[in-house]
Amino acid sequence: MSSIRLYILGSLAQRGEMHGHQLKLLAEEERLHMWTDISVGSLYGALKRLHSEALITDVRTEQEGNFPARQVYAITDSGRRALDALRLEGLTSYVLRPDPFDLALTRLDPDRLDRLPELIAARVDLLKELLRTTREANSRARPHLSLAETFALEHREKRLVAEIEWHDSLVQALPNVVEDERTRTDFPQPHFPQPHLPQSHRPKD
Repeated sequence: MSSIRLYILGSLAQRGEMHGHQLKLLAEEERLHMWTDISVGSLYGALKRLHSEALITDVRTEQEGNFPARQVYAITDSGRRALDALRLEGLTSYVLRPDPFDLALTRLDPDRLDRLPELIAARVDLLKELLRTTREANSRARPHLSLAETFALEHREKRLVAEIEWHDSLVQALPNVVEDERTRTDFPQPHFPQPHLPQSHRPKD
């Protein structure tokens, strides 16, 4: 699902006609970079694509002082149908992206197992610092948010708390993990299925 398309179409449907700079300011005001995968830098490219697909339409041009003229956009009926589909997909699907950490944990260097507790401790410190800064930012943003926006912002905070809890359990188990890795000597080769041969090509007993 495209978050940037959902953001643009949803904002135009919710707040009315806007130009690209207004959408950019709104994204910054809502601190989208903190709780979505939206890059504000991709906004203008997405506007062009939505316009070429007739999901938004240009309604007029506005210019203030010596600033460049800005194209004002509105959502079309096709855009509203696309928004309905994006909103439904966003509300009913769940995205659980693989973390490269998990693969690295299963491919440890047997000669550097002693460093594993130090590396995991640094990762836990990083997560705790990220949680601290997230809570501070959420606290500053909370007075300006709707109830739904508040829940959306807290989602990231709750996920970080769960991450730290899981890492704490890993830290407790690290002596056993290291010992298990040191005793591993059997790495079986993957099993290749035998090709199916016609009866005429099978070896005779």
